[in-house]
Amino acid sequence: MSTQEPLLQAKALCAWYGAAQILYDVDLDVRRGEVVALMGRNGAGKSTTLKALIGMLAKRRGAVRFLGHDISKSEPHHAARLGLGFVPEDRRVFTDLTVMENLEVGKQPARRWTDGTDAPLWTPERLFKLFPNLGEMPNRPGGRMSGGEQQMLTVARTLMGNPYLVLLDEPSEGVAPVIVEQMANMILELKAQGVSILLSEQNMHFAELVSDRAYVLEKGQIRYHATMAELSANDEVRRAYLSV
Repeated sequence: MSTQEPLLQAKALCAWYGAAQILYDVDLDVRRGEVVALMGRNGAGKSTTLKALIGMLAKRRGAVRFLGHDISKSEPHHAARLGLGFVPEDRRVFTDLTVMENLEVGKQPARRWTDGTDAPLWTPERLFKLFPNLGEMPNRPGGRMSGGEQQMLTVARTLMGNPYLVLLDEPSEGVAPVIVEQMANMILELKAQGVSILLSEQNMHFAELVSDRAYVLEKGQIRYHATMAELSANDEVRRAYLSV
């Protein structure tokens, strides 16, 4: 796979919760080693888009391809086995398991890119360098950690699956500024390792720190797509779709 071919691509993606349609013909793509922000206000459909991409919604329509595989009708565990990681907004750590046990749950075999080169391989030791806080509490149960620490643990557990691409839902939401800074550094480190990231985000400053491109969602539709620099410079779009 060339660096120009999308790792992940959605075309005309629609999704429903029950009878209510949330997404309307969403088109997006993410390439190798790229950080793409999915931006929009609360309720715009950002989290729904990520869940629809990985197959967590019972009712979705449209084409989703990952690494050349059609995952339009796949279950989430199939996408995960292919190397698509997902970090949910609500964290979902195993509260009775220790940090090390949580990491072990996420473990998958090493992977190779389609060109034969090794994909990033994550071990607890590597992750503890990325998240020093976790390295100081390997035996602490997930339920006895702060929200920010749980957020780091959820990301680390996902990385134990050695994903090619991570869907990251609202990483800066509800955590302390120091954790937000660590999250930004983590995303840039992942990008340097060749991991792609699609993150849903409301925080413009955070998105500017880490993202190459941005899609802006409003009422379940893509309203704008540009480089992050172009979005930052476009006051009209930011006022229309991002300001509270």
